[in-house]
Amino acid sequence: MNLRIEEHPILVFKKGRKVSFTFGGKKLEGFEGEPIAAALHAAGIRLLRHSPHKDRPRGFFCAIGRCSSCMMEVNGAVNTMTCITPLADGMTVNMQKGHGVIEP
Repeated sequence: MNLRIEEHPILVFKKGRKVSFTFGGKKLEGFEGEPIAAALHAAGIRLLRHSPHKDRPRGFFCAIGRCSSCMMEVNGAVNTMTCITPLADGMTVNMQKGHGVIEP
């Protein structure tokens, strides 16, 4: 089953070369320039975070950076909107807990 988003009225991006990235320590592949959330969706990953107050599961929702459902830790930076952040080779993506913790 192909879960890759090929055409969408909001998600418009130039699909680049195939690249590797890690999510939760697992090596995955996507296309350079596609939103990180779209690459995760294509890999079958639906749960992107849990809401900070009620711990409810959140997934790919608005796709335009207006909600907080896709905030994750990317290359050590917390609260990264993965629906509008382009995928690049070698990225490290992790779920974050709550609002994210910035280490001193």
